[in-house]
Amino acid sequence: MAATAQQQPPPPEAAKPLLGLLNGIAQATYYGNTEITQELLRDQLYPEAAAQEFGALLAKMTGIVKSIASADMDSNQLEAFLTAQTKKPGGITPDQAAVIAKFWKNHRVKIRESLINQSKWGNTLKNINWRVDLKSQSRHIHQLNSPVAIVEMELGKNGQESEFLTLEFDEIKLNQMLKKLSEIGDSITSLTQAS
Repeated sequence: MAATAQQQPPPPEAAKPLLGLLNGIAQATYYGNTEITQELLRDQLYPEAAAQEFGALLAKMTGIVKSIASADMDSNQLEAFLTAQTKKPGGITPDQAAVIAKFWKNHRVKIRESLINQSKWGNTLKNINWRVDLKSQSRHIHQLNSPVAIVEMELGKNGQESEFLTLEFDEIKLNQMLKKLSEIGDSITSLTQAS
């Protein structure tokens, strides 16, 4: 993408269709917008282009966006990648590289979050609340007035209704749980320090 591409941005009118195409790719691929189709993008952005010509441009830009997104490129990586794309035969122009860089700057965080959410298999812990109560009813008299920890966890995926899980722990069970959580924390710490 050379410094000249950043110093001399493409004319706004020439950049608009490509920026629209990149936004359409992001909408369809990462944001789950099923209304964005190849035909819609062609009709709205490149109506004078032949179907085969537009299909090639769409495939090229989709591949570039997927490469950038899968590597979660920072600005230095992006500049090196786009520079390489401008130099290879059949690659992109410096003006296209500038538009792609602008697009990525505006969409990086949102696309990254989308990829993370798409890669989750199950529910995640959204919230946790707890309190300590005294037992006022029990089958066994020796358990009356003993402290219990009540833990309520909100589980779910973004955009979906949450499920709530309520757990009750006496002192022994709570200590066992804290020991297991400590072991998990130690394991995570050792794995992240080894990397």
